[in-house]
Amino acid sequence: MGEKVDVVITYLRQGARPSAPVSARPPGKVAILRVENPQVHYYRYLYDLIGRPWNWVSRRNMSNDALAQIIQDDRVYLYVLYVGGAPAGLAEIDGRNSKEAELRFFGLAPEFIGKGYARFFLSNVVELAWMLNPESVALETCTLDHPAALPLYQKFGFTVFDQRKGSVEIIAPKTSEAE
Repeated sequence: MGEKVDVVITYLRQGARPSAPVSARPPGKVAILRVENPQVHYYRYLYDLIGRPWNWVSRRNMSNDALAQIIQDDRVYLYVLYVGGAPAGLAEIDGRNSKEAELRFFGLAPEFIGKGYARFFLSNVVELAWMLNPESVALETCTLDHPAALPLYQKFGFTVFDQRKGSVEIIAPKTSEAE
């Protein structure tokens, strides 16, 4: 078991569909595709690729059966941002609550951060969440996430409705086989 650190979890919500159009597509070969009926091994790969730097842990130790039950539900939508054919981002929209769609996970692979992809991806994912016709769209972030995450969400019209203290187990960084 790894070291635990204290965090502040911030809960945000959009109460109305944004009126601004989705952000312009960045240059190059960029696509957002929905992964229908995702295989657990592929989801785990994406979850680790995108979430490891930010200590995403909630699904790390989940059994394959429990994880499959969530991600293969017809009301859970997994979107992958591809740049030049490579997976560059992950977004998961949980639409199981008809009143509030929840953006459960959103992030970019480290090498794609700071290149203009986050705004494009997030604006499209938010639009996709609103296409489910909820009363609101919610998400959460914590102090271990990228420092630009909370300000970005707020720029997109999400407002803070709660903050709580919690603790998260720190993930040991991966080491390459050459080390």
